[in-house]
Amino acid sequence: MNENEKIVTVPYLLTVKQASDYFNIGARVIRALADADVDYSFHVYNGNRLMIKREAFENFLKTAQTV
Repeated sequence: MNENEKIVTVPYLLTVKQASDYFNIGARVIRALADADVDYSFHVYNGNRLMIKREAFENFLKTAQTV
């Protein structure tokens, strides 16, 4: 493997648009869920940009009854 080659994987953090496309949930719903997530279990802010933790959000969706 050449040192300039990079392994492409699914990113740890997703933007709201990427999360919307990845999970097939509307961006408004994702933002509303993040607003309700007061302990920051599945989201972080990078400056003023909302970022979704992919694995934590997947686990949240597995246990959620409704979205």
